[in-house]
Amino acid sequence: MDVDRSPYAQLRERITNGKYAPGSMLVPAGVGAEMGLSRTPVREALQRLEFDGLVIKVTRGYMVRERTEEEVLAICDARIALESAAAFAAATRRSEIDLARLTSLFERAVAAPDPKSALRLHNDWHAALRSAAHNPTIAELMERLDAQLAVYDAEASAAPDNLDAIETEHRHILDAIVAGDGERARALMTAHQERTRDIRISAMAAR
Repeated sequence: MDVDRSPYAQLRERITNGKYAPGSMLVPAGVGAEMGLSRTPVREALQRLEFDGLVIKVTRGYMVRERTEEEVLAICDARIALESAAAFAAATRRSEIDLARLTSLFERAVAAPDPKSALRLHNDWHAALRSAAHNPTIAELMERLDAQLAVYDAEASAAPDNLDAIETEHRHILDAIVAGDGERARALMTAHQERTRDIRISAMAAR
């Protein structure tokens, strides 16, 4: 699969991986010079990122959006509702190819040589679950919400024993999807996402 290296994709990655932290000013001419691009494609990319909720328009250009604790929790609650709906849909609509992909990604995550690789594969597993739900609207909304929370994911991922908990929770969710048990998949995903939300709450409270 070809990697998207468009100005939009590059800027989005820089924001979600923390290179441009919340509150950072992004002036199209300056960003363009840094990336070796003209200001026009950079400005167009920033306009798309504004729609995604990652930046806001200010006098001199754009600023990486800073979110209040209440906003972060609201995003978490929206993710819980959407991800649990995706889990239900995946259990009731998945194909054999979907099951094979979910199983393979889970097994690779468990066998990963280091925590960073394991977490990346577990994130890929979530993306595969949304694909298995066969609901493009949920997938699109979840992608935007994931990007908006990405800056806080490092805190959640670094929590003690989080990786072990993710593995256990994903295993149970996968079992429910394989069994075609939509309600159990929904309930397990809700609990999984609520635990992640609570980690973020603890991290914000400790600042």
